[in-house]
Amino acid sequence: MSANAGAGEAEADRELIITRSFDAPARLLFAAWSKPEHLKKWFGPVGYPVTMCEMDFRVGGQWRAAMTGPSGTQQTPFGGEYLEIVPNRKIVFTNGFELAGAEKMIMTVTFDEKDGTTLLTIRTLFASIAQKATHVGAGMAEGIASGLDQLTDVVAALKAAA
Repeated sequence: MSANAGAGEAEADRELIITRSFDAPARLLFAAWSKPEHLKKWFGPVGYPVTMCEMDFRVGGQWRAAMTGPSGTQQTPFGGEYLEIVPNRKIVFTNGFELAGAEKMIMTVTFDEKDGTTLLTIRTLFASIAQKATHVGAGMAEGIASGLDQLTDVVAALKAAA
């Protein structure tokens, strides 16, 4: 990755924002994002389960994961570092494939609760417009949406158990 990746490119042109409303308190959604046993149940598109998940959930801690596709082959791991954690409100982390020269993106997940309903916002800031085009072109937005569909079930189970 070039030190100047994205230099001169407007932030708005390098970001992808996805929102979803959940009928659940923010603390349950935060738990689903911060504990590997929950994340493995929902993260990623249907048919591509997370089969490897390591999390040191603290600022400066590392995380990594890998999905296994329908062929049964585990795909290239991805991960990064936690940059900011505000319990039940916000998680900021880097994310990128474990490939030589792969650019990292910064993902900001916010949990805005009002009257027991939580608006989840996932803001992905790509290192460059080219990186955004590659990931969006490969179906990133659809994959996130599919994962959020599964997150609905995980959060419902957490809510029922609470």
